[in-house]
Amino acid sequence: MSTTRIAARYAKPLLDLAQENNVLEQVKKDIDNFISLCESNRDLVLTLKSPIIAHQKKADILSKIFDGKVNELTSKFFAVLANKTRENLLPEVAREFLRMYNESMGFQEAVVTTTIPLDAETKKAFEKLVSEVSGKKPTIIEKIDKSLVGGYIVKMGDRQIDDSMSGKLRELKLSFQKENI
Repeated sequence: MSTTRIAARYAKPLLDLAQENNVLEQVKKDIDNFISLCESNRDLVLTLKSPIIAHQKKADILSKIFDGKVNELTSKFFAVLANKTRENLLPEVAREFLRMYNESMGFQEAVVTTTIPLDAETKKAFEKLVSEVSGKKPTIIEKIDKSLVGGYIVKMGDRQIDDSMSGKLRELKLSFQKENI
């Protein structure tokens, strides 16, 4: 079974329980913080994925990091995954939870990659573009990549709009290669 399907099997009940207990926004904030922690602390992710470290040790680590600092439901959820030896999937489950949350709330997450930070006017233009393409309320995540040279790339789920200089150069190279064949 694919990692995405397994992550969805754990993320969906968390979303449902959070809604039932009226703690959805608190759990979403906890998951956002967990993802940020994973992005900034590679050691945590490597620890969770390590086959050498015992599952109970990983459960203890998660407990020490999060107990008392996150909603009780989130803490129990982390413990359940650790007890079922699925703690290695926690980052994927967290991302899947956010995807499901955004879908249920009518948001479209879009990753906008540019060479420089977006100013307010440009960000509004990207929000309008995402709204027109998806028909949903946009949530913009900014990424900076100097290798683009110029332009932008917008990723929304399985869609991508590549209007970058490096993308145009890649297209030009492919068209030259096709003509030479």
